[in-house]
Amino acid sequence: MVAVTIWNEFRHEREDEDAAAVYPDGIHEALAGVLEDDHEVRTATLDEPDHGLTEDVLESTDVLFWWGHIAHDEVDDEIVDRVQERVLEGMGLIVLHSGHFSKIFKRLMGTTCNLQWREDGGRERLWVVDPGHRIADGLEESIELPTTEMYGEPFDVPEPDRLVFTSWFEGGEVFRSGCCYRRGNGRIFYFRPGHETYPIYENAEIQRVLRNAVDWASPTEGSPRTFGERD
Repeated sequence: MVAVTIWNEFRHEREDEDAAAVYPDGIHEALAGVLEDDHEVRTATLDEPDHGLTEDVLESTDVLFWWGHIAHDEVDDEIVDRVQERVLEGMGLIVLHSGHFSKIFKRLMGTTCNLQWREDGGRERLWVVDPGHRIADGLEESIELPTTEMYGEPFDVPEPDRLVFTSWFEGGEVFRSGCCYRRGNGRIFYFRPGHETYPIYENAEIQRVLRNAVDWASPTEGSPRTFGERD
């Protein structure tokens, strides 16, 4: 089975009553519950030694999930280096919601990854704009989220290799919500939904996207790459 590690800073759920009401055991445990039937799943959090991302953990991880929001600056640069190296080697990386501001995502994108936002509990419709992509397998033409946080363009990221979802919000904003990238041998998927005070990860269609994303981001065998001087 694919080995998945779910990383979550795990701060909101311990410090905010609204977040704790939605995810009493943490977002990482909610995500683990989505994936554990078909994958080998472990979790890791910010306050563990090495943020739970030791060399052994990363070496045995096929796909890493990343959820962070209020403590991006507390992530040690040495751990960011470690994760980046594994992505370049072939480990998949799935960055969720406010993880767009994480050190590792900004490092891999090479941009500010900034955007517009508004926490108003409005409606979102995620349109499938690449229906032939593996991450969209089994979905209808859109996903409806009745209550969510708005993210709006401009989104300061490189042009995605493939764009799977575009969001529309009640206020009229749009956003590139499902962005696929390749860095080195690793596949990266940024997926926008997932605010800590809304039960978005309980949505069956969102869960399908997460499972599909693991399948897509899992390492694949390719020809070897060699660097340096050759005879």
